[in-house]
Amino acid sequence: MLGTAMPKFKPHKGLRKRVRITARGKAARKMSFGSHLMSHKSGGRCRRLRRQVVLTGKISQNIKRALGEG
Repeated sequence: MLGTAMPKFKPHKGLRKRVRITARGKAARKMSFGSHLMSHKSGGRCRRLRRQVVLTGKISQNIKRALGEG
């Protein structure tokens, strides 16, 4: 019975490097604009940009599906 098995699912490797799934199953990503040119940004803004953002709704569902989590 060759060729009858379903194709294997491949997770999106580029997305896996940018997003993580939290312990409760939510998707979290890094804030944008926080990697360089930080000298003219205020200290509070720099600290705020270090945080991660929790994604919700349909985009979170799409990310989990692309990573094979749900």
